[in-house]
Amino acid sequence: MAYSEDHIVLAAEYALGTLDAEERTQVETMMAVDTEFAGVVQAWEFRLGPLNQMVGSVEPRSIVWENIKAGIGRGEVQLPLVLPEPPPPPPEPTPEVSPAPQVEPAELQPAPVVDGSNVVALASRVRRWRGIASVASAIAAALLVMVGLQIFQPDILPDGLRAKPRIRTVEVKVPPPALTPSSQYVALLQGQGGGPAFILTIDGATKNFTVRKVEATGEQGKSFELWLISDKLPQPRSLGVIGVNDFTERPVLSSYDADVINGATYAVTVEQAGGSPSGQPTSAPVFTGKLIETVPGGSNAPPR
Repeated sequence: MAYSEDHIVLAAEYALGTLDAEERTQVETMMAVDTEFAGVVQAWEFRLGPLNQMVGSVEPRSIVWENIKAGIGRGEVQLPLVLPEPPPPPPEPTPEVSPAPQVEPAELQPAPVVDGSNVVALASRVRRWRGIASVASAIAAALLVMVGLQIFQPDILPDGLRAKPRIRTVEVKVPPPALTPSSQYVALLQGQGGGPAFILTIDGATKNFTVRKVEATGEQGKSFELWLISDKLPQPRSLGVIGVNDFTERPVLSSYDADVINGATYAVTVEQAGGSPSGQPTSAPVFTGKLIETVPGGSNAPPR
Protein backbone atom coordinates (compact mmCIF):
# COMPACT_ATOMS: atom_id res chain seq x y z
CA MET A 1 0.00 0.00 0.00
CA ALA A 2 1.28 3.48 -0.87
CA TYR A 3 1.28 5.82 2.11
CA SER A 4 1.16 9.60 2.04
CA GLU A 5 3.99 11.82 3.15
CA ASP A 6 2.16 12.57 6.43
CA HIS A 7 1.89 8.87 7.24
CA ILE A 8 5.63 8.32 6.64
CA VAL A 9 6.55 11.32 8.80
CA LEU A 10 4.23 10.06 11.55
CA ALA A 11 6.00 6.70 11.48
CA ALA A 12 9.44 8.36 11.65
CA GLU A 13 8.43 10.70 14.50
CA TYR A 14 6.93 7.74 16.37
CA ALA A 15 10.29 5.95 16.07
CA LEU A 16 12.08 9.11 17.30
CA GLY A 17 9.57 9.58 20.16
CA THR A 18 8.65 13.19 19.27
CA LEU A 19 4.85 12.74 19.01
CA ASP A 20 2.37 13.89 21.61
CA ALA A 21 0.04 11.47 23.38
CA GLU A 22 -2.84 11.88 20.91
CA GLU A 23 -0.65 11.29 17.87
CA ARG A 24 1.07 8.28 19.45
CA THR A 25 -2.35 6.77 20.12
CA GLN A 26 -3.28 7.39 16.47
CA VAL A 27 -0.10 5.68 15.23
CA GLU A 28 -0.54 2.71 17.56
CA THR A 29 -4.15 2.29 16.41
CA MET A 30 -3.02 2.29 12.75
CA MET A 31 -0.31 -0.24 13.56
CA ALA A 32 -2.86 -2.53 15.18
CA VAL A 33 -5.18 -2.59 12.14
CA ASP A 34 -2.60 -2.21 9.35
CA THR A 35 0.36 -4.61 9.33
CA GLU A 36 2.05 -2.83 6.39
CA PHE A 37 2.04 0.47 8.30
CA ALA A 38 3.46 -1.39 11.31
CA GLY A 39 6.26 -2.57 8.99
CA VAL A 40 6.97 1.06 8.00
CA VAL A 41 7.30 2.01 11.68
CA GLN A 42 9.58 -0.96 12.33
CA ALA A 43 11.76 0.03 9.35
CA TRP A 44 12.21 3.53 10.81
CA GLU A 45 13.02 2.04 14.21
CA PHE A 46 15.67 -0.14 12.55
CA ARG A 47 17.21 2.86 10.77
CA LEU A 48 17.18 5.15 13.79
CA GLY A 49 17.96 2.47 16.37
CA PRO A 50 21.78 2.96 16.19
CA LEU A 51 21.27 6.48 17.58
CA ASN A 52 20.45 4.95 20.96
CA GLN A 53 23.60 2.83 20.81
CA MET A 54 25.84 5.84 20.12
CA VAL A 55 24.42 8.16 22.80
CA GLY A 56 24.77 7.16 26.42
CA SER A 57 22.02 7.75 28.96
CA VAL A 58 22.22 10.92 31.09
CA GLU A 59 20.56 11.09 34.50
CA PRO A 60 18.97 14.53 35.02
CA ARG A 61 19.55 16.37 38.27
CA SER A 62 16.81 16.19 40.89
CA ILE A 63 16.25 19.94 40.72
CA VAL A 64 14.97 19.57 37.15
CA TRP A 65 11.92 17.56 38.18
CA GLU A 66 11.23 19.98 41.07
CA ASN A 67 11.28 22.93 38.68
CA ILE A 68 8.91 21.13 36.30
CA LYS A 69 6.37 20.46 39.07
CA ALA A 70 6.63 24.03 40.34
CA GLY A 71 6.12 25.47 36.87
CA ILE A 72 3.03 23.41 36.01
CA GLY A 73 0.66 25.54 38.12
CA ARG A 74 1.96 28.87 36.84
CA GLY A 75 0.90 28.43 33.24
CA GLU A 76 -1.66 30.89 31.88
CA VAL A 77 -4.92 29.64 30.41
CA GLN A 78 -4.98 30.03 26.63
CA LEU A 79 -8.07 32.05 25.64
CA PRO A 80 -9.98 31.00 22.54
CA LEU A 81 -9.29 32.91 19.36
CA VAL A 82 -12.04 35.51 18.71
CA LEU A 83 -12.22 37.06 15.27
CA PRO A 84 -13.31 40.76 15.10
CA GLU A 85 -16.75 41.57 13.70
CA PRO A 86 -16.65 43.12 10.22
CA PRO A 87 -17.64 46.85 10.13
CA PRO A 88 -21.16 47.69 8.85
CA PRO A 89 -21.42 49.03 5.29
CA PRO A 90 -21.64 52.87 4.96
CA PRO A 91 -25.17 54.37 4.58
CA GLU A 92 -26.31 55.18 1.08
CA PRO A 93 -26.45 58.95 0.25
CA THR A 94 -29.92 60.52 0.03
CA PRO A 95 -30.56 61.91 -3.49
CA GLU A 96 -31.80 65.51 -3.68
CA VAL A 97 -34.82 64.76 -5.78
CA SER A 98 -38.50 64.65 -5.29
CA PRO A 99 -39.67 62.08 -2.90
CA ALA A 100 -39.81 58.72 -4.46
CA PRO A 101 -41.80 55.77 -3.46
CA GLN A 102 -40.42 54.21 -0.35
CA VAL A 103 -38.37 51.17 -1.13
CA GLU A 104 -37.25 48.44 1.12
CA PRO A 105 -33.65 48.81 2.27
CA ALA A 106 -31.20 46.49 0.52
CA GLU A 107 -30.32 43.37 2.38
CA LEU A 108 -26.91 43.46 3.92
CA GLN A 109 -24.48 40.84 2.71
CA PRO A 110 -23.40 38.45 5.46
CA ALA A 111 -19.88 38.86 6.73
CA PRO A 112 -17.39 36.41 5.27
CA VAL A 113 -16.80 33.42 7.45
CA VAL A 114 -13.25 32.40 8.05
CA ASP A 115 -12.77 28.65 7.58
CA GLY A 116 -10.83 27.49 10.60
CA SER A 117 -10.13 24.08 9.04
CA ASN A 118 -7.69 25.66 6.56
CA VAL A 119 -5.77 27.22 9.42
CA VAL A 120 -5.65 23.90 11.26
CA ALA A 121 -4.55 22.02 8.11
CA LEU A 122 -1.80 24.59 7.43
CA ALA A 123 -0.54 24.32 10.99
CA SER A 124 -0.54 20.53 10.73
CA ARG A 125 1.45 20.63 7.47
CA VAL A 126 3.98 23.04 8.97
CA ARG A 127 4.42 20.66 11.88
CA ARG A 128 4.89 17.75 9.47
CA TRP A 129 7.61 19.62 7.59
CA ARG A 130 9.30 20.39 10.86
CA GLY A 131 9.11 16.68 11.66
CA ILE A 132 10.71 15.83 8.31
CA ALA A 133 13.51 18.31 9.01
CA SER A 134 14.03 16.78 12.46
CA VAL A 135 14.21 13.25 11.01
CA ALA A 136 16.62 14.34 8.26
CA SER A 137 18.82 16.14 10.79
CA ALA A 138 18.84 13.07 13.05
CA ILE A 139 19.79 10.77 10.18
CA ALA A 140 22.55 13.15 9.03
CA ALA A 141 23.93 13.39 12.56
CA ALA A 142 23.82 9.60 12.92
CA LEU A 143 25.65 9.10 9.64
CA LEU A 144 28.27 11.69 10.56
CA VAL A 145 28.90 10.06 13.94
CA MET A 146 28.96 6.60 12.35
CA VAL A 147 31.49 7.65 9.68
CA GLY A 148 33.69 9.25 12.30
CA LEU A 149 33.62 6.14 14.47
CA GLN A 150 34.31 3.89 11.47
CA ILE A 151 37.43 5.92 10.70
CA PHE A 152 38.85 6.61 14.16
CA GLN A 153 37.28 4.06 16.58
CA PRO A 154 35.76 1.18 14.61
CA ASP A 155 36.14 -1.26 17.52
CA ILE A 156 33.29 0.30 19.56
CA LEU A 157 30.74 -0.21 16.76
CA PRO A 158 28.69 -3.40 16.33
CA ASP A 159 29.96 -5.82 13.70
CA GLY A 160 27.16 -4.89 11.28
CA LEU A 161 28.14 -1.20 11.32
CA ARG A 162 31.89 -1.59 10.90
CA ALA A 163 33.35 -0.64 7.56
CA LYS A 164 34.47 -3.63 5.55
CA PRO A 165 38.21 -3.70 4.86
CA ARG A 166 39.12 -2.87 1.30
CA ILE A 167 41.47 -5.22 -0.44
CA ARG A 168 43.47 -3.72 -3.27
CA THR A 169 45.31 -5.91 -5.67
CA VAL A 170 48.61 -4.37 -6.67
CA GLU A 171 50.29 -5.73 -9.73
CA VAL A 172 54.04 -5.78 -9.34
CA LYS A 173 55.85 -6.12 -12.60
CA VAL A 174 58.96 -8.18 -12.18
CA PRO A 175 61.58 -7.56 -14.83
CA PRO A 176 62.31 -10.63 -16.92
CA PRO A 177 65.53 -12.45 -16.12
CA ALA A 178 68.52 -11.54 -18.17
CA LEU A 179 68.84 -13.60 -21.29
CA THR A 180 71.61 -16.13 -21.24
CA PRO A 181 73.08 -17.42 -24.45
CA SER A 182 71.74 -20.83 -25.40
CA SER A 183 74.02 -23.69 -26.26
CA GLN A 184 75.45 -23.72 -29.77
CA TYR A 185 76.54 -26.79 -31.79
CA VAL A 186 78.70 -26.88 -34.88
CA ALA A 187 79.52 -29.65 -37.35
CA LEU A 188 82.21 -29.43 -40.05
CA LEU A 189 80.91 -31.30 -43.11
CA GLN A 190 83.97 -32.41 -45.03
CA GLY A 191 84.90 -35.02 -47.66
CA GLN A 192 87.83 -37.30 -48.34
CA GLY A 193 90.18 -34.39 -48.96
CA GLY A 194 89.82 -33.19 -45.37
CA GLY A 195 88.85 -29.58 -46.07
CA PRO A 196 85.43 -28.34 -44.79
CA ALA A 197 82.88 -28.01 -47.55
CA PHE A 198 80.03 -26.79 -45.29
CA ILE A 199 79.73 -25.58 -41.67
CA LEU A 200 76.49 -26.63 -39.94
CA THR A 201 75.46 -24.54 -36.88
CA ILE A 202 72.50 -25.51 -34.63
CA ASP A 203 70.95 -23.35 -31.87
CA GLY A 204 70.27 -25.56 -28.83
CA ALA A 205 67.19 -23.54 -27.72
CA THR A 206 65.32 -23.10 -31.00
CA LYS A 207 66.79 -26.10 -32.88
CA ASN A 208 67.13 -23.91 -35.94
CA PHE A 209 70.15 -24.66 -38.07
CA THR A 210 72.27 -22.72 -40.54
CA VAL A 211 74.42 -24.21 -43.29
CA ARG A 212 77.33 -22.08 -44.48
CA LYS A 213 78.96 -22.91 -47.80
CA VAL A 214 82.75 -22.91 -47.51
CA GLU A 215 84.56 -24.80 -50.31
CA ALA A 216 81.81 -26.88 -51.92
CA THR A 217 81.36 -26.44 -55.65
CA GLY A 218 78.07 -27.42 -57.18
CA GLU A 219 77.47 -29.21 -60.50
CA GLN A 220 75.24 -27.93 -63.27
CA GLY A 221 71.72 -29.39 -62.92
CA LYS A 222 72.49 -30.90 -59.51
CA SER A 223 71.68 -29.91 -55.91
CA PHE A 224 73.30 -30.54 -52.56
CA GLU A 225 70.86 -32.11 -50.07
CA LEU A 226 71.43 -32.36 -46.30
CA TRP A 227 70.51 -35.54 -44.37
CA LEU A 228 70.21 -36.54 -40.73
CA ILE A 229 71.39 -40.12 -40.08
CA SER A 230 70.78 -41.67 -36.64
CA ASP A 231 70.65 -45.19 -35.26
CA LYS A 232 67.44 -44.14 -33.46
CA LEU A 233 65.69 -43.61 -36.79
CA PRO A 234 64.87 -46.35 -39.29
CA GLN A 235 66.23 -44.41 -42.27
CA PRO A 236 67.92 -41.10 -43.12
CA ARG A 237 65.79 -37.99 -42.88
CA SER A 238 66.10 -35.18 -45.38
CA LEU A 239 66.72 -31.70 -43.92
CA GLY A 240 66.23 -30.01 -47.27
CA VAL A 241 68.19 -28.80 -50.24
CA ILE A 242 71.13 -26.50 -49.53
CA GLY A 243 70.65 -23.24 -51.40
CA VAL A 244 73.01 -21.69 -53.87
CA ASN A 245 73.69 -18.73 -51.54
CA ASP A 246 76.41 -18.75 -48.92
CA PHE A 247 73.95 -19.30 -46.02
CA THR A 248 70.91 -21.56 -45.81
CA GLU A 249 68.64 -21.45 -42.73
CA ARG A 250 66.07 -24.09 -41.80
CA PRO A 251 63.79 -24.69 -38.74
CA VAL A 252 63.04 -28.35 -39.53
CA LEU A 253 64.89 -29.81 -36.52
CA SER A 254 62.18 -28.69 -34.06
CA SER A 255 60.38 -32.05 -34.41
CA TYR A 256 63.41 -34.09 -33.29
CA ASP A 257 64.55 -34.90 -29.77
CA ALA A 258 67.76 -33.38 -28.46
CA ASP A 259 69.37 -36.82 -28.15
CA VAL A 260 68.73 -37.53 -31.82
CA ILE A 261 70.06 -34.14 -32.91
CA ASN A 262 73.23 -34.29 -30.80
CA GLY A 263 74.16 -37.87 -31.64
CA ALA A 264 73.31 -37.89 -35.36
CA THR A 265 75.63 -37.84 -38.33
CA TYR A 266 74.95 -35.08 -40.86
CA ALA A 267 75.65 -35.91 -44.47
CA VAL A 268 75.42 -34.11 -47.81
CA THR A 269 74.61 -35.94 -51.06
CA VAL A 270 74.50 -34.78 -54.64
CA GLU A 271 70.95 -35.12 -55.97
CA GLN A 272 69.11 -33.99 -59.06
CA ALA A 273 68.01 -30.39 -59.15
CA GLY A 274 65.43 -29.75 -56.39
CA GLY A 275 66.42 -32.75 -54.27
CA SER A 276 65.76 -36.47 -54.16
CA PRO A 277 62.32 -37.34 -55.60
CA SER A 278 61.94 -40.44 -53.37
CA GLY A 279 62.82 -38.83 -50.04
CA GLN A 280 65.85 -41.08 -49.70
CA PRO A 281 69.45 -40.51 -50.76
CA THR A 282 70.16 -41.60 -54.35
CA SER A 283 73.95 -41.45 -53.97
CA ALA A 284 76.58 -41.98 -51.31
CA PRO A 285 77.35 -39.02 -49.01
CA VAL A 286 80.10 -36.76 -50.28
CA PHE A 287 80.45 -34.71 -47.08
CA THR A 288 79.78 -35.81 -43.46
CA GLY A 289 80.29 -34.52 -39.94
CA LYS A 290 79.12 -34.70 -36.34
CA LEU A 291 78.11 -31.94 -33.92
CA ILE A 292 80.36 -30.53 -31.22
CA GLU A 293 79.22 -28.08 -28.53
CA THR A 294 80.94 -24.71 -28.91
CA VAL A 295 78.90 -22.57 -26.47
CA PRO A 296 77.62 -24.39 -23.36
CA GLY A 297 74.17 -23.39 -22.12
CA GLY A 298 74.32 -20.53 -19.58
CA SER A 299 77.76 -19.37 -20.59
CA ASN A 300 78.33 -15.66 -20.00
CA ALA A 301 80.26 -15.07 -23.19
CA PRO A 302 80.56 -16.76 -26.55
CA PRO A 303 83.75 -18.59 -27.33
CA ARG A 304 86.50 -16.85 -29.23
